[in-house]
Amino acid sequence: MRTLIVTAFVSLDGVMEGPGGEAGYRNSGWTFQDIEFDPAAYEIKGREQSEASALLLGRTSYEAFAPIWPTMDDFAEYNAMPRYVVSTTLEQDDSRWPATILRSIDDVAELKNTDGGPISVHGSATLGRSLADAGLVDRYHLLVFPLLLGAGKRLFSAADKDTTHLDLVEHEVYGNGIQKQVFDVRR
Repeated sequence: MRTLIVTAFVSLDGVMEGPGGEAGYRNSGWTFQDIEFDPAAYEIKGREQSEASALLLGRTSYEAFAPIWPTMDDFAEYNAMPRYVVSTTLEQDDSRWPATILRSIDDVAELKNTDGGPISVHGSATLGRSLADAGLVDRYHLLVFPLLLGAGKRLFSAADKDTTHLDLVEHEVYGNGIQKQVFDVRR
């Protein structure tokens, strides 16, 4: 069974919307605002790319990334690996960045049950919450920024469900206040 890893930039109050400057969110670009850049804080992003064997995205994130990521040298390994997008509405993938379309969380469960290395989920707030609610997430890679953003799409759902216990397996605090937190979901 493959490991499913949700990776996110998140504010202290759990918001993950618009970290890189995506249009339509009032605090868009919050990872760059008044926070000194420290390359050490982003080491985990390079490691994720080298350890992942597949990329899984929700439709909205896929449509945002497809025109940009293929042109970025920083994402060469993601561009070379299999990509999957979960969508009930997407008719065909973007030819600039081909992906296999999965239609349901059950399809993700089937993918997870195949042989292979870790599957990395980037962005994709709605998908991440659905995967967690379905018990499919094995690990979280979080870069927690010292901000309270208030409104915005959240990493975790508000579903009334049993407690999910997490084990902190890696952490670091950087001089700019960003915290790396890696949690395994306890089974």
